Amino acid sequence: MKFVVNKEWLNDQLHNGQVKIVDCRFELGNPLKGEKLYQENHIPGAVYFDLEKQLSAPVAKHGGRHPLPDIDQFKLDIEKAGIDHTKAVVAYDGGEGQYASRFWWLLTFIGHEDVYVLNEGFKGWVEAGYTTTKDIPESELTTFDVHIQKEMLATYEDVKEVVQQQKKSPVLIDSREEQRYLGEVEPIDRLAGHIPGAIHKFWSEGLEKGAYKNTEEQKRRFSELNQEEPIIVYCGSGVTATPNYIALKLGGYKNVKLYAGSYSDWVSYDENPVKIGKESRE
Repeated sequence: MKFVVNKEWLNDQLHNGQVKIVDCRFELGNPLKGEKLYQENHIPGAVYFDLEKQLSAPVAKHGGRHPLPDIDQFKLDIEKAGIDHTKAVVAYDGGEGQYASRFWWLLTFIGHEDVYVLNEGFKGWVEAGYTTTKDIPESELTTFDVHIQKEMLATYEDVKEVVQQQKKSPVLIDSREEQRYLGEVEPIDRLAGHIPGAIHKFWSEGLEKGAYKNTEEQKRRFSELNQEEPIIVYCGSGVTATPNYIALKLGGYKNVKLYAGSYSDWVSYDENPVKIGKESRE
């Protein structure tokens, strides 16, 4: 199964009505910037999906800083964008990878089987000299049949069971920067540290210059893990864990789940412990 496409392929498909393109550019701390960039310049035919307006639900007491969107509303947004099961869908962001990967995860989660992330994102597209436009496309309303892929999602209860029983499986993978995992700094969430038992794999190490590393390189990144064992990935709010989700799947790992609420959901419960410092699988 493919998870990514390259700019050369997408450029050849610009006039293919069976390929839908989704612009997911966003900037944390400046939530209006992504849509502004889209309105100024985007890949021809692309529609815009906003991380906080369409790819997340409003923040509540629990559920993390970017809760999963209401599925019925997300279905409507998908249909308005002209996406159905007959279309191949390519998502891109500025080249960071995490926002397009969030879209990839969500659309795959609701049952689309033909969705990809654009390697190198908009940055790579522009650097290659490919066409951009300000024109906002009109999309024909479609019908999308939702088929939730439950095996892709780990619940809070799933993670709590791993911690309480000190289980070695599923493996918990923390995708944040190492300083945050170690508890040396915490710029956003209530407590510094990580979910007890989690190992660390910084999400951006699965990409190089905005492109996902190949299968062999992903296998090397996760070489201490068995490809058959269950794995749960998390980050701060369920966004930057999605590149690790894709990286694991690229590496051939079969049983991977996303804890969508992630660390921000975990520490929203006062009784939950956190761990400081490094952990291994020994």
